[in-house]
Amino acid sequence: MNFEFPFKELPAVLRGPRVERRRVLLGGSAFWGTLVEHGAAAGRLRLDDGCVLDAEAQTYLPPVSPSKIIAVHISYRSRSMETRDKPKPSETPTYFTKPPSALNGHGGQILKPSDCRYLNYEGEYAVVIGRTCRNVTPDEAWDCIEGFCPALDMGLQDFRDTDQGSMLRVKGADTLLPIGPGIVRGVNLFEQTLRTFVNGLVVQEAQIGEETIWGPHYVIADIARHITLVAGDVILMGTPCHSRSIDAGQTVECEITGLGRIGGTVVGIDPPRAAALGVGHAPADTPEVRRVALGFDERVPAHLKANLRQAREQA
Repeated sequence: MNFEFPFKELPAVLRGPRVERRRVLLGGSAFWGTLVEHGAAAGRLRLDDGCVLDAEAQTYLPPVSPSKIIAVHISYRSRSMETRDKPKPSETPTYFTKPPSALNGHGGQILKPSDCRYLNYEGEYAVVIGRTCRNVTPDEAWDCIEGFCPALDMGLQDFRDTDQGSMLRVKGADTLLPIGPGIVRGVNLFEQTLRTFVNGLVVQEAQIGEETIWGPHYVIADIARHITLVAGDVILMGTPCHSRSIDAGQTVECEITGLGRIGGTVVGIDPPRAAALGVGHAPADTPEVRRVALGFDERVPAHLKANLRQAREQA
């Protein structure tokens, strides 16, 4: 492990047995359950009340109720090489936040207003905090983690000019954080591979242990120097190279081996009514917006570019 403050031994949250907790909507109410790992019911969902359900047939809710969502700007070497042409973007991590109203469940609709041109995907893993955490060392931070989820940190890059610092509208719009379908512990995250799919074709791919710049233990210790993290809070750990814009009608999914697969469908909607009145900064198509939304194709693997072209042709 080359990332900051490598752990001295495999933390408990990364050691087996694997446990996955999911939250589903049944009859208008939310129920928690655990995915059955072994035996005749393997692959089914056992609710906490004892009922066993077909896991594939359920309506999933986000498995988190965070007071805050904090995201690392860049934490993968391939992303840093693509955007900065160097393996590490800065000496220490930098962050932005997404509001909890951005949360979306597995299989949900990801909304793209028709006055926005650039809705970019970013496949990531999310860290879910399990207990109150402040003023901890990186080694201690592992004990503050409940588990991990696949996530899609979607972004309306049309607002990149005006919200460059806060990323509020870029990353904070409703539905722009599909996460789940469950919270997983007991899997060595750094032995897993992250892949993002558009219309079933791989458009991002990274071996997490090989590409990680800052591990979650370092990031938690950094944030918790001054900000108290509480149970349910979410930290998004960045994306590898080849974040690109997709259109209405396309499906997007993030799969992390050992954790699971989260997905949704992009749905076009009318512009906000206030937009016609000239309220606020209009979506833009500027050199800075295109720099981020379109990326640097010469710095990403050829098969990812080819797959995205094919996915767009299918749309």
